[in-house]
Amino acid sequence: MHTKSPAARRDDDDGADEAVPEGVPAVRRCALTALLIFAITHVLLMVGVAAPSKFVFDEVHYVPAARQMLGLAPAAPQLNPMHPPLAKELIALSIRTFGDNAFAWRYPGTVLGALAVVAIYLCGLALFAAQPAALAAALLALVNQMLFVQARAAMLDIGALAFSLLGIAAFLFAYGQRRPQLLFALAGALFGVAVACKWSGLFPLLTVLGIVGVIKLLQHWQTAFGDPQPTDWYRPEQWPELRGWHILLCLVAIPALCYLATFVPLHGMSIPGIFDAQRRIFADSITTAIAGHTYMSAWPTWPLLMRPVWFLFDKAGDSDIAAVVLLGNPLVLWPALVALAVCARDVVAARSAPAFLILAFYLGCYLPWALLPRALSFLYYYLPSATLTSLALVHALTRLPRWAMWAYVAVATIGFLVMLPISAAFIGTTMQGFSRLMLFQSWI
Repeated sequence: MHTKSPAARRDDDDGADEAVPEGVPAVRRCALTALLIFAITHVLLMVGVAAPSKFVFDEVHYVPAARQMLGLAPAAPQLNPMHPPLAKELIALSIRTFGDNAFAWRYPGTVLGALAVVAIYLCGLALFAAQPAALAAALLALVNQMLFVQARAAMLDIGALAFSLLGIAAFLFAYGQRRPQLLFALAGALFGVAVACKWSGLFPLLTVLGIVGVIKLLQHWQTAFGDPQPTDWYRPEQWPELRGWHILLCLVAIPALCYLATFVPLHGMSIPGIFDAQRRIFADSITTAIAGHTYMSAWPTWPLLMRPVWFLFDKAGDSDIAAVVLLGNPLVLWPALVALAVCARDVVAARSAPAFLILAFYLGCYLPWALLPRALSFLYYYLPSATLTSLALVHALTRLPRWAMWAYVAVATIGFLVMLPISAAFIGTTMQGFSRLMLFQSWI
């Protein structure tokens, strides 16, 4: 399949706006496709989302905090001060709209989950400049299982994921442009909103700053490849009009303003109150004095899916159970490790811009967890990197006949459907079915 990297997109010599590269689908068709993806994904995520009617996993922390924002719980002490407020504010808005029930708690996640799938589609368009490849990436993200489960729980991670992926998409579209400032500003705003859901949203923003910093440094050193190609991840003439103050405004000041604005509903314009909120979040982020947890796992084990997180396990009858496990689709995430190795090879051997960007964001969302001193960590921290692996898979699959890519998507979808009884509580399964799906003792 012919693809063209974002590095190949540039202005005409006369300084006109960026030319649309050959093979890029029409903007209107892509917009309609994105809307269709959102609508279908949103409906799929809403089916049975109100089951169970009680809290699952960490909903016990975030829903009461959202109730407190609405005055439905005592104002003191402040509930869940260890995370930024935006995701909880969205839950509160949903409760105000639909009432204090399980559907309202989880409805924002279905919207954000659908946006995350759309964002992967947009990332695919930016990287591969081909509608089939972008659609395949979106489908793989949806059937990853991890996104599906997280989008149907009233937690914070799906908000950080959706806005981070949208920010990444904006950056990818800007990557090959001569004048990326507007898209950089959009990306910065989206990253700021992602951090306002959960501080882990900072990781992709730092990745963008790292990529921009490396490119500008190489340009300062007047570095050039001996045999430059339009698909190179680095070009000496990239972003000729991008200045240091543009970078600071778009990728530092705008994200900070968007982030801090989400604290105003809680603290007003009180600078000491907002500052103290940051201090409390930071203290919790670096603390190591946390007791162990049944489902905790170390970051090196996440790509191997060694220890899932059970959100729910209830007996629904003598032999029936209602279960929700965040595990990830092995038919997506295990082959993704090979695809990531292909990306690494292409960065070294072909200086491929898509491979470089995919690998940079995957590692940028994953490796920071190795540096944090927190003793308590879970598989769902891998959610952003796990979702981005769909792009790595498509990058590897595009060198095969198109039917092979769609055959793989079909196989991955079958794996997702097989896991549905332990992904959606309203479906349920038997103890016998549960036992068949638990391939390893560490999954129980």
